Amino acid sequence: MPAMCGIVGVLSVQSPVDRGLVERMRDALSHRGPDSAGLWRSADGRTVLAHRRLAIIDLSPSGHQPMTAADGQWCIVFNGEIYNFQDLRRELEVKGHRFRSSSDTEVILGAYREWGTECVRRFNGMFAFGLYDSAAKRLFLARDRAGEKPLFYCHTPSKLVFASELKALMADPTFPRCLDLEALDFYLAYGYVAGERCILKGVQKLPQGHAATYALDTDVLRVWRYWQLPEPAPPNNVSPEALTEELESLLLDAVRRQLVADVPVGILLSGGIDSSLVTAMAARVSSGPVKTFTVSFPGHGTYDEAPYARLVASHFGTEHTELVAEPATVEMLPQLARQFDEPIADSSMVPTYLVSKAIRQKAKVALGGDGGDELFGGYTLYPWVLRQQRVRKCVPNVLRQWVSRLAQDLPVGFHGRTYLISFCLEQAQAVAYTGLYFDYRTRLRLAPRLIGESSSPPEADRARYATLGKSTIQQLTAADFATYLPDDILVKVDRASMLTSLEVRAPFLDHRIVAFAFGRVPDKYRANELQGKILPRRLAQRLLPRGLDLNRKQGFSLPLAAWFKGEWGDFMESVLCEAEPTLFNQAEIQRLLAGQRQGYSNTQRLFALTMFELWRREYKVSLTS
Repeated sequence: MPAMCGIVGVLSVQSPVDRGLVERMRDALSHRGPDSAGLWRSADGRTVLAHRRLAIIDLSPSGHQPMTAADGQWCIVFNGEIYNFQDLRRELEVKGHRFRSSSDTEVILGAYREWGTECVRRFNGMFAFGLYDSAAKRLFLARDRAGEKPLFYCHTPSKLVFASELKALMADPTFPRCLDLEALDFYLAYGYVAGERCILKGVQKLPQGHAATYALDTDVLRVWRYWQLPEPAPPNNVSPEALTEELESLLLDAVRRQLVADVPVGILLSGGIDSSLVTAMAARVSSGPVKTFTVSFPGHGTYDEAPYARLVASHFGTEHTELVAEPATVEMLPQLARQFDEPIADSSMVPTYLVSKAIRQKAKVALGGDGGDELFGGYTLYPWVLRQQRVRKCVPNVLRQWVSRLAQDLPVGFHGRTYLISFCLEQAQAVAYTGLYFDYRTRLRLAPRLIGESSSPPEADRARYATLGKSTIQQLTAADFATYLPDDILVKVDRASMLTSLEVRAPFLDHRIVAFAFGRVPDKYRANELQGKILPRRLAQRLLPRGLDLNRKQGFSLPLAAWFKGEWGDFMESVLCEAEPTLFNQAEIQRLLAGQRQGYSNTQRLFALTMFELWRREYKVSLTS
């Protein structure tokens, strides 16, 4: 089983592919797979697939990739894990299939032979793969339902290139590195580039729950959605006890499946509800002591996770490791900017990287609690939006619009500014303002070149995702599952952990739990005006130690405001004072810096601009074609 790996593919309609170039692209992903490397070339030389392997299950050479079918017709490069591969293998063996290895990669080949492109609907796992049919001269690409595993591609006339990370595409010296200004608009709005867009022109991401085929002889690429969130749960009379038991059963089975590995496995334990429940389930099904890891920031009050994680670890008798993170780590920012080759603004990438580095010393695989917030309404802003909605109904529209216009003239970073601006909007538009870094007017002042670049502003795009739900909670969770989760949270975890060659799994993102949360759990057991994550909280009250504070919401976060007063602030200011002058308005940057020094909340915005500028310099990205 390949696990966390790096995949690359180049298909050329008219001429043979340069093998040496593909090797360089592949080896740009060596951090994703340090254990071995492989390359496959079609008989006509027009298709080359390459792979870097991080071996987790079936450590023998029989799990090597690229992997070809026994008859040589199909070849696959695969990144991820198929957690139900043993069930599928038994089903395929009954149908007459025979297997040479014990890897899930070969099961994907068998599933494709049996069910064609429909096979992807049968997989329970996290995955991105490219499967080439030599007879049909057709490539099949697919990405998992939640978007845990990344997949970038570039389709130009007579050529298709795909890879796990953007840096593999940029390993081609002829590859144009031109900034996509519409994607930059999204980045400045939310701190990540959402959906199929990419920060570089001409590149796209295969979205979560999508698949594609590319016909080599006709140069036709077809992309389609094979999975989507279920219809929201209607009001029903299902008892909370029955739903709690169902969640417990689903999570227990997901953790049991995801603990399977031929290498040591650990758990990223923050002491919050999600990671603590994963720890509880692991302790129940594991045959030996569970290894747990956390990162703490002594002296930073609520940012110190250690006491909560320690309480959970002690309760379940885990083998616990604490990593003490000190703020003198500003040197890692350029390294992280290089690793996040499509930038994100989430400063928790730093502790995520630190804890991944600590775990990798003792384990090769880690389970985390990602996904619980998006599924069960766990973010603190969800109750905030519900309260705002109630107040909005009590205030005349004329007054709300007047307040909103006044708020737009408040300094960026003024506490409550975004809340007041969104106050006059309809509900779906108000949802679009959650998590906003820079509003529309501020973005245009900050980067005047954005004027006229976006065919659809980021706020409208997020509002469109919000229509996937009917109630406010359904809108919020659907929008976050489709955007924030795959393009921020999962990117952060994938790139930070892969920098240390660690595989991270997310039991809450088992598609059965996703379907349960969105299709079975009513709003009243997800979030209300006082708290979120109501159903997991009920389960936590049954399983977790009594002294654990279930109302706290922290996770692996960074005390950025405090660190800004020291060398982090000096470093970010030095970077931003030399930001690309033809792109950014230096006067606006100075206003943001001055506002932060005056007590406004701009550290996350300044961090976002710093990471973008470090990324742009690292990859020498041009502003014009």
